Amino acid sequence: MSELTKEVAENTSKALIEFIWDSPTPYHAVSNMAALLTEQGFTELYENERWEISRGHGYFVTRNGSAIISFFVPVSPEQGYRIIASHSDSPTFKIKEDPEIPADGKYVQLNVEAYGGMMMGTWFDRPLSVAGRVAYASDGRVFTKNVDIDRDLLVIPSLAIHMDRSANDGHKYNVQKDLLPLFGEMSSAGRFRKLVAENAGIPADSILSWDLMLYPHSEGSIFGADNEFIMSPRLDDLQCAWTSLQGFLNGKKEQHISVHAVFDNEEVGSGTRQGAASTFLYDVLTRMNRALGGTEEYFQMNVADSYLLSADNGHAVHPNNPEKADPKNRPVLNGGPVLKFAGNQKYCTDAVSAAFFRDLCKSAGIPVQTYTNRSDIPGGSTLGNISTSQVSARSADIGLAQLAMHSVCEVGGVMDTAYMVRAAKLFYT
Repeated sequence: MSELTKEVAENTSKALIEFIWDSPTPYHAVSNMAALLTEQGFTELYENERWEISRGHGYFVTRNGSAIISFFVPVSPEQGYRIIASHSDSPTFKIKEDPEIPADGKYVQLNVEAYGGMMMGTWFDRPLSVAGRVAYASDGRVFTKNVDIDRDLLVIPSLAIHMDRSANDGHKYNVQKDLLPLFGEMSSAGRFRKLVAENAGIPADSILSWDLMLYPHSEGSIFGADNEFIMSPRLDDLQCAWTSLQGFLNGKKEQHISVHAVFDNEEVGSGTRQGAASTFLYDVLTRMNRALGGTEEYFQMNVADSYLLSADNGHAVHPNNPEKADPKNRPVLNGGPVLKFAGNQKYCTDAVSAAFFRDLCKSAGIPVQTYTNRSDIPGGSTLGNISTSQVSARSADIGLAQLAMHSVCEVGGVMDTAYMVRAAKLFYT
């Protein structure tokens, strides 16, 4: 492969920032990925229709509008699938039904609830907007439509230091009291539903329900003394979802059936019909196998000879708190993709899957880092071992090192974005 230059890496991260800006919710991210696949000649399949699949062609299928699986079948595939899985969701605040709450007879707030384990304090005092999807009725049928208000609409104001002298001593936030965003003055009462309907281009009384959420209305950026860092909302996990998709689209995909999976709801445990714990991946692979004339035993043989990379970002050593990292296995920004290990099997990497990934990256000069938690600090889980409960392929948990995980704005490495694209491309080649 050609040398990876700083200019190429910077342009890659700029393209990632643009994708994230256009993808304020999982519904938008999946819609944008489907558009990229369609541009590359992939055919959309639907779960409620029969599948006709030809060798030498690519396909994709969505579920719930927030998860997507794409695959390419080469003309003469060798046995086994090559799968990279990531997730489309990030911690945020979901807007409840009947959301408007009057405050002190002067203001209107929106009623929200927490989605996932975010750092709540980072959501204060910044422009916020609303995006997601609405479900509405038309001609006796129910349809969904993505919406994005796409303007500075809301703010969650802090309480002034004069009224909370202990504010800098730490605070336990109550979502129902402290995190309600300000929508407008009392004159704005009754306007939120109308605003959503206007954005969707439908009558307000046709809206039956919605999946709407807050997002920071500020675009990511490249920063640092040498423009070496990327700062953006939703790096976890759109950085992995987008980079692995780029590798999937640009890899040759000539030897094995290549599969790119993006699930939803990882941040709340994956236990939904569009999450990694669902049968989505299994359903797609088995239907593909049947459409290609394969037997059940042939499918099991394929799975036994497959590799799955669970791509979800990991923690870089923190410059202000280096003691929080493991004494030895402590990734840094721009140090390359991270292999994640855990003795409690929260991560599914083992010696064989790690060796496979390290050898793959070594062949292209891609550095690989290792992450483990401090033994006295329990870590989180991801979708690797959840996915393998449905499709038992050899698996490794990988990701990119980042700071401020689950903040409203996260920090990663510019070179790492490009490293991941190259690693995914090689995996699919």
